[in-house]
Amino acid sequence: MNKVRRAIAMREDDGMATTEYALVTVAAAAFAGLLIAIIKSDEVRGLLLGIIQSAFG
Repeated sequence: MNKVRRAIAMREDDGMATTEYALVTVAAAAFAGLLIAIIKSDEVRGLLLGIIQSAFG
């Protein structure tokens, strides 16, 4: 009977790895979207341009 309970317990989390990968992928996509929104702002663009110009100037 103990083997049956163990087998049932193992079957309950079969999809956990797939779910975790899906959640991490969604979180990474949201973070990438946030970074794109930040980089597209005029203030950040000007700051980055200033850094690049001072590095090459």
